[in-house]
Amino acid sequence: MAESSINKKIRVSGHIQERNGILYMILNWTDAMGNRGRKTLSTRLLVKGNRKRAEDMLSEVKKEQEDKLREMPGIEGLMFADFMEQWLEVIKPEIKLTTYGGYQINVKTAIAPYFRKKRILLCELTADDINDFYADQLKRVKATSVHKFHANISKALKYAVEKDYIPYSIMGKVKRPKPERYVGKFLKQSEAVELFEAVKGHRLELGVIFGAFYGLRRSEVVGLRWESINFEANTITIEHTVTVATIDGKNVIIAGDTTKTKSSFRTLPLVPAIRAKLLALQAEQEQNRNLCGKSYNKEESCYIYIDALGNRIKPDYLSGEFPKFLEKNGFRKMRFHDLRHSCASLLLANGVPLKQIQEWLGHSDFAITANIYAHLDYKSKIASAGAMTWIENTSLAQMSEIQGAEKPEITGKNGDYGTF
Repeated sequence: MAESSINKKIRVSGHIQERNGILYMILNWTDAMGNRGRKTLSTRLLVKGNRKRAEDMLSEVKKEQEDKLREMPGIEGLMFADFMEQWLEVIKPEIKLTTYGGYQINVKTAIAPYFRKKRILLCELTADDINDFYADQLKRVKATSVHKFHANISKALKYAVEKDYIPYSIMGKVKRPKPERYVGKFLKQSEAVELFEAVKGHRLELGVIFGAFYGLRRSEVVGLRWESINFEANTITIEHTVTVATIDGKNVIIAGDTTKTKSSFRTLPLVPAIRAKLLALQAEQEQNRNLCGKSYNKEESCYIYIDALGNRIKPDYLSGEFPKFLEKNGFRKMRFHDLRHSCASLLLANGVPLKQIQEWLGHSDFAITANIYAHLDYKSKIASAGAMTWIENTSLAQMSEIQGAEKPEITGKNGDYGTF
């Protein structure tokens, strides 16, 4: 460990700022390990006539912060749990809020509580400690969740090495658990038709249409805006998302012109059936706007998926209500995200190559598409079956001729292959 990282001078600065007629204290500091921090506190004082009082409060708060920083343990006494929480705040300005929300849940509810009980120091952490943590977590969560813990710890220890808190990361010796392969459920083509008819007029209808036909993610469905639809060019552009993040235990809706990856930003053709549906919906929303007057939510009415009062449909509504709708109407059990899988399987069943499906779904890497859907590429297997001509020379083929059986079609009717 480098000496420069230990016992650095603690520095706390601050200033008064006016916001909406109230005086606020803005604190900035550098702790003994060189980490920077920032905090905003309200004085609850009105701007007029309270500047001196606010300055006095700032002096007291600066002193309190300095005392607090001095009481914090140095590198040698830093608990790994405390380090993980400090790392969380360091990276917060650098990542998306939704990503931070996921990291926070991992650290606050799993990683930090476990290692705090063990009282393991950052400088004493071993690969066995991490492996024991994974084994303990696998008793309650799946390997995919442990992979997220692994990613967080790896990034945190990399940061610790960069800051000279530790000489090297022990993650190279850690055994990451083997992930379980998830196979999504898929609608047959006939089931998709039945579902579209069953959901007609229901609040879920728009979500089902965009999920099953275009394979849109939940965040993309809710994030569709009218400006994304070009009725002249007959295109629909996926460029805006609405997501839910859990920050400090509270659900926060995050809307923005950002997609999951660069490839998720894509333009798709607006087919006649859905074009007609959207035009009718646009006219209906205009009528609702006129009827509701001031009660109509004009701020969110730019979105396509809204209720009669102009309120945007919440992302959780789709994932929560869709399974209930299926059960109530006699369909097989599946998640809303399985509509996206169904879209891919139906494209494959109708002869669309995996590369084109990657572009349709907005996957960043072809390997992602291939890993998830290659086992459904039925038509490539038909060619393989046709190449196995040697079976015609066996008694099985002779038996077929004796029985007078017709040679069956290997393909399913209307793209209904197996359990699609």
